[in-house]
Amino acid sequence: MPIEIRELQIKVAVQQTPPSQQGTSNASSSAADNDAIVAACVEQVLEILERKNER
Repeated sequence: MPIEIRELQIKVAVQQTPPSQQGTSNASSSAADNDAIVAACVEQVLEILERKNER
């Protein structure tokens, strides 16, 4: 009899900048933030795939 295990983990971190600072952020910091988010997502996906292959 096959065993099916379903697991879902969602982690979210939200930081709200005050309205006075929203206009002062530049595009380079936004691009760096996006790159960091993409890198973190890729790392987590690779970890999940490695765990799947171990089973």
